[in-house]
Amino acid sequence: MEDDPIIDLASDAHFMGEALRQARRAYEAEEVPIGAVVVREGKVIARAWNQVETLKDATAHAEMLAITQAENALGDWRLMDCDLYVTKEPCPMCAGAIVHARLRRVIFGCGDAKSGAAGGWINLLQTTELNHRCEIVSGIRVEECAGLLRGFFQEQRLKKDLRA
Repeated sequence: MEDDPIIDLASDAHFMGEALRQARRAYEAEEVPIGAVVVREGKVIARAWNQVETLKDATAHAEMLAITQAENALGDWRLMDCDLYVTKEPCPMCAGAIVHARLRRVIFGCGDAKSGAAGGWINLLQTTELNHRCEIVSGIRVEECAGLLRGFFQEQRLKKDLRA
């Protein structure tokens, strides 16, 4: 037990704040407001926000972009000593990338019962059939994360109604 790393939940809230900053950038760009950061040894090594519409790329989720940045920063695709903070529970595509990159922990704000792959709909991050499992922490700054998404989709529906 003495060798177990000390997880400071206050730092989880801090780093989720960094992910929320990225999510706000997505909101401003009229992208689904999801942000992600990768942390290694207490330092942010990658940060990204959803850019599906901006890049016209279905794979340009915040998690995918942050993972790629982190791999480039480290010069390795293995992120075993890194943690991913993301404002919304990862989808199956992102969960697959997370497992393959071997991230240590995934910390997210709000869950996604319909398509979440960290326990919401399915749990790909901890399935025994895959070669790696991640620790999952959920509910960090959940109200801020969920509120940003709610506000975005309410605004999008209003815009759609005004065009109709």
